[in-house]
Amino acid sequence: MAQVQRMSRLMIKTLRDDPADAETLNHKLLVRAGYVRRTAAGIWTWLPLGKKVLENVIRVVREEMDAIGGQEVLLPALLPKEPYEASGRYEEYGDLLFRLQDRKGSDYLLGPTHEEIFTQVVKDMCSSYKDLPVILYQIQTKYRDEARPRAGVLRGREFQMKDSYSFDTTDEGLAEAYQLHRAAYIRIFERLGLDHRIVSAVSGAMGGSASEEFLAPAPAGEDTFVDCPACDYAANTEAVTFNAAPADGAAHGPVEELDTPGTPTIETLAGHLGVPASATLKNLLVKVDGEIVAVGVPGDREVDLGKLGEHLAPAVVELVTAEDFVGRPDLVRGYVGPQGLEKVRYIADPRIAPGTAWITGANQEGKHAKNVVAGRDFEVSDYFDVVVVEAGDPCPKCGAGLQVDRAIEIGHIFQLGRKYADIFSLDVLGQQGKPVRVTMGSYGIGVSRAVAALAEQTADDKGLCWPREVAPADVHVVAAGKALQTELALDVSEKLNAVGLRVLVDDRAGVSPGVKFTDAELIGVPKILVAGRRSAEGVVELKDRRTGEREELTVDEAIARLTA
Repeated sequence: MAQVQRMSRLMIKTLRDDPADAETLNHKLLVRAGYVRRTAAGIWTWLPLGKKVLENVIRVVREEMDAIGGQEVLLPALLPKEPYEASGRYEEYGDLLFRLQDRKGSDYLLGPTHEEIFTQVVKDMCSSYKDLPVILYQIQTKYRDEARPRAGVLRGREFQMKDSYSFDTTDEGLAEAYQLHRAAYIRIFERLGLDHRIVSAVSGAMGGSASEEFLAPAPAGEDTFVDCPACDYAANTEAVTFNAAPADGAAHGPVEELDTPGTPTIETLAGHLGVPASATLKNLLVKVDGEIVAVGVPGDREVDLGKLGEHLAPAVVELVTAEDFVGRPDLVRGYVGPQGLEKVRYIADPRIAPGTAWITGANQEGKHAKNVVAGRDFEVSDYFDVVVVEAGDPCPKCGAGLQVDRAIEIGHIFQLGRKYADIFSLDVLGQQGKPVRVTMGSYGIGVSRAVAALAEQTADDKGLCWPREVAPADVHVVAAGKALQTELALDVSEKLNAVGLRVLVDDRAGVSPGVKFTDAELIGVPKILVAGRRSAEGVVELKDRRTGEREELTVDEAIARLTA
């Protein structure tokens, strides 16, 4: 049985003011309530109360993973570079990867994710179809060298993650494992008390085909997603597609050159001509693995570089600089048009459909052209949906206007297929006596991110407000100050502990009742039990942290209420 946690002995220091560098709610409150302490940028120490919350999240995740037949393992965090070179991700991860050398000069990395290593483990351990299917998982520290770690434990360089991997001999088996994980994730997030959405997603550096994200809506979220109020469509904005309407078929006149001095931007051009920005064609120049490429979108829209990067992966996409225009007379900064760009690959959003006419750059300083028609005056090499999604854009499923919200990614599931099995030649002997290539799934939950997401979603103006499943205690007993009240508080705490409740008791001497009450609300345990003015009568006050409801009860009544 766990001991009563006495705040007089607990390593905790609460703060009245927000940390100076804190921007998000979870960062402010987890530090102020004494759950975490910053060690360095993006690196956090989990203090006793924070460690209890983290372990409670891990317990829920572990129970549900075990329930679907997952087998827990623990792989090293320090990894040789060779498997990641074989998959190409040693380079793909770029600066996100922590790289190091041992004393002999051999190259290593700190694991950001473990597909390669799990594939090698199964290759070594499984030789027959009889050894499969199998689901392996671990709960472990991961490392990514974030350029701007922020938002407390939400976006760190070191973080806790559950990653699991399924291995099957058939696509049907993979689909079944995917659905098992999907259902398990729903149960996990429901048990944790997380409001979440399941959205279509892109696979990114993970590879694979089918992919869904589990998102926790929150203003501090770094992901944006859309959902449709008229149907069940929901997707990460990078996964939203646009169904281009056919051109209206109207005849367009010949290309006409316009004098437009001092109009290098869409805003200045539209103002000069008195036309809406949507009538113009914006041509963004980027470099794809060093080669200049033009990307066309309507003038009133922005290019989503994340989407563009996903379409062109594993190529590296970056914006051009002033130096890239040197020696390129065909590229006139601020006046680029797709017509006549013979040496430049031209990618366009589907909104630039064949037969649509635009006002765009004339590839001469101070000049634009109108009646420039896609498919007549210029050709598009590739059509990719690359605009930043906006509220009101049509739903790809039903056509209604989409809603755009921010969220925290708390889980991601992928049907990887045979990408890593092909790389590492992961075969088993099939039922027909011939080698069969294994197919894989990859499934992640951000464990420390889930703590941050819960703080963001459940906190109020007084502090944290944990769901019981993850709270560091079931009840927070507060001794209002006098010796009799402290004696009663400790006695009640032992009785509650004896019936199986987890108890945190504030028995600190020399601390005012006001500070204790404020700390109780800041710490956020679901129930607060106060030994106060009626302690001599054996009466205590029971408060619900979330609703604020209070009632006076005898000690026995309070114990019965808390154990009901």
